[in-house]
Amino acid sequence: MTGILDSVNQRTQLVGQNRLELLTFRLMGRQRYGINVFKVKEVLQCPKLTSMPNLNPLVKGVAHIRGQTVSVIDLSLATGGRPTVDVDKCFVIISEFNRTIQGFLVSSVERIINMHWESILPPPDGAGKANYLTAVTEIDNELVEILDVEKILAEISPMDETMSEDLVEEMAEMGEEVIRRVLVADDSTVARKQVQRAIEAIGLEAITVKDGKEAIDKLHEMAQEGSIYDQLALIISDIEMPEMDGYTLTAEIRRDSALKDLHVILHTSLSGVFNQAMVERVGANEFIAKFNPDELGAAVKAAMDKQIK
Repeated sequence: MTGILDSVNQRTQLVGQNRLELLTFRLMGRQRYGINVFKVKEVLQCPKLTSMPNLNPLVKGVAHIRGQTVSVIDLSLATGGRPTVDVDKCFVIISEFNRTIQGFLVSSVERIINMHWESILPPPDGAGKANYLTAVTEIDNELVEILDVEKILAEISPMDETMSEDLVEEMAEMGEEVIRRVLVADDSTVARKQVQRAIEAIGLEAITVKDGKEAIDKLHEMAQEGSIYDQLALIISDIEMPEMDGYTLTAEIRRDSALKDLHVILHTSLSGVFNQAMVERVGANEFIAKFNPDELGAAVKAAMDKQIK
């Protein structure tokens, strides 16, 4: 455990090489789960939790950690399982998603495993729409499930998805010559729908795909039908996705003569200076942390303004 605690903040070098490192853990059962180390700030033995009035039932309590008050979510209960017991023997994974910091209560934390995104696969079709998975993989002949944390957080604390009226009006004033189709790539069902609703609120059409591989395949298919620039205004892509991440997708677009001038916005729950450096390295036009509809809408409008000029 000491090795995990000491290394979490030093394991970001693989981002941008279509690789990641998973921190594996278990909840109230034998099933094994994983979370991208890049989203983990710290792992610690569960501290004393304080109950507060009107807490969401999925929040086990709050803890004071390094000068911050952090909500600790019972991850087993949040995903439809049994409530976590023997909290004193459990661990908390402190993570940063979508501009917020929260703790996830888990029964045990195991180890960090170096993976290639090609080994991370979408959930099986039979998993149904109600599942909390964004992906699955196999480690040591055992299925590892990667949870849709954005879905969990959206159920506990829904985000305001309202687009400003001024932005909606400005987009409505754009002429007929502007291409109004946008390709959206995101493995989280919740995040994909959030972006789609934001895009449609400003009068655009969203083509949605679940990962980078689907996105590049769709782009190649469209390019076979004619100039991509007559069909698509821009691309909004998550970074962490099964089979092909957003950085690799962007790099593939820049290498393809038929696609290389497409405007790419990386829209992700990741944040930080390191990611900005990666944005520049792969050639993305912009990096936006999830999820602020006005910020996303303004970036889309700026990209479309360039079409007119």
